[in-house]
Amino acid sequence: MSSAATADLWGAIARDASEESSLWRDALRLDPEHEPVFSPLGEDRFALGLETIYEGYLVHYGSSRLFAPLDADTALLLGDYLYAHGLVRIASFGEVGAVGDLSELISLCSQLRAENADGDGPLWAATAALLGTGELDEGRAALRLRGEAGVLDSAARAAAPDEAVERALAAHAERFR
Repeated sequence: MSSAATADLWGAIARDASEESSLWRDALRLDPEHEPVFSPLGEDRFALGLETIYEGYLVHYGSSRLFAPLDADTALLLGDYLYAHGLVRIASFGEVGAVGDLSELISLCSQLRAENADGDGPLWAATAALLGTGELDEGRAALRLRGEAGVLDSAARAAAPDEAVERALAAHAERFR
């Protein structure tokens, strides 16, 4: 993705959130970061939706790139808004399988966070790389039932270059320090 496309991506997320609510506008960081994390692993057409959903995940659980909500209630609502808005963006392509994959991602990530379990990085990487292909069920089941993320990690690396997966996983880990 070009730097102009990356700038447009962040501008679209911030602009749409600001237009939706003054709460979201007031939560925008003065020093936003513009580092795409998982969207480089997938199709360019899904980048805005993926990064919008990931930003919602960061608002809920990590260190947001674009937002600094003033309180936990605003963070919860903003994260949910970003999840929903990202899903709408993906749904606009008519890819029911992709929307299903992202719904599973959000659900399983919530489970992992509730259980204080690892594996969300490989789950995000595999989902981004294989979005809508129908190839995530085995890996998600291994993570959900046995806490094993290896199948997802392997799937991500089979679908995207190792170096890109490593960059995404490292950037993801930084957001949760």
